[in-house]
Amino acid sequence: MLNILHGAHRLALFFVLAMTVGSCQAKPSGGSAAADNAMADTVAVADVMRVGAERTELYLDKLKGKRIALLSNHTGMVGDEHTLDLMLRNGLDVTTIFSPEHGFRGNADAGEHVKSSVDSATGIPIASLYEGKTRMPSAATMEKFDVIVTDLQDVGLRFYTYYITMMDLMNAAAKYGKEFVVLDRPNPNGMTVDGPVLDMKYKSGVGRLPIPAVHGMTLGELAGMINGEGWLNNGAKVDLTVVPVEGYTHSTRYELPVAPSPNLPNMKSVYLYPSTCLFEGTEVSLGRGTDWPFQVYGHPDMKGAGFSFTPRSKSGAKNPPLLGRECKGVDLRSVPDDSIIARGMDPSYVIDAYNRMGRPANFFTKFFNLLAGSDELRRQIEQGLSADSIKATWAPGIEAFRKQRAPYLIYPE
Repeated sequence: MLNILHGAHRLALFFVLAMTVGSCQAKPSGGSAAADNAMADTVAVADVMRVGAERTELYLDKLKGKRIALLSNHTGMVGDEHTLDLMLRNGLDVTTIFSPEHGFRGNADAGEHVKSSVDSATGIPIASLYEGKTRMPSAATMEKFDVIVTDLQDVGLRFYTYYITMMDLMNAAAKYGKEFVVLDRPNPNGMTVDGPVLDMKYKSGVGRLPIPAVHGMTLGELAGMINGEGWLNNGAKVDLTVVPVEGYTHSTRYELPVAPSPNLPNMKSVYLYPSTCLFEGTEVSLGRGTDWPFQVYGHPDMKGAGFSFTPRSKSGAKNPPLLGRECKGVDLRSVPDDSIIARGMDPSYVIDAYNRMGRPANFFTKFFNLLAGSDELRRQIEQGLSADSIKATWAPGIEAFRKQRAPYLIYPE
């Protein structure tokens, strides 16, 4: 078992020694053969991979005899079996389930309050962390277990909230003296580090840490950095163990076997998400309420656009922005994945929409600065800076972050 409580250098060394051949196939993503060859130096396709939950030989003995709280959702799968069922089948005592944003079954809207309930298949109580104003479990709930195990598929964005839920429970574990285990999974955006670093004056429910918008770390690596950098409440440390992915590197192109949330239905959405999520802080629709969320953008007042769509109420987007209104805009579905990945976080889409709409005063909402991590990006766009000029201003913060995160990386770049 890999314990990172005493330092990331030990973590990295153990991982190198522990890597062996596994059995779980990862799927290559789409794109032309020519484009794939052009990216060969920076993006590899995984042939063999085993996620942390699959590597039961590394963690079952550690967990046997302990009461377990499992933080997971619909993404916690090992083949056709959920990690919860795998644990129960192997005789582990799971007493509590924690669910992140979108709920345990993954079908709730973004930010929707999800009530605590009981898992119908097992009868285990589900303690929602999205039911009330606080994200800290009660003392009564914390008394029901000895260790928290996290198994979530993250997508590597500062404003994707799964890591924040993990951090909330790390704080709870530190406060109540509980162990914390991360069954790690690949980051589908793990080849990229890009975007502005969060100014902690803009810390919020969509940004908790002073990291770039695209941080390029797995949840296991990020947990180690949270612990090592003293980012928990009052600089506390948690007894942390990470079960690493076998056969993964940061250059691995990993196709998610399960959609991580309702509005990221495919890899095109996942790759565009770092750029088009910024539309959440504008008057523009990014396709919620369509079959192409995060892959299109538009507005009824947008000019010079040859594409249109109309948001409708649907599962995972019950009341999408601009509901029932025809939006004229841009379709990004034909943009090659390799081009999207190469651009990283790309503000050109927001710039384009802003200009097409005549640069209106009400284009940006207050939420935009929270997503961007400061008020600088909004000012840069309003001042007419190009996307490349804006991206150049991020370089010093990205370089500093790369150096800061280096001791916590488990996987080769």
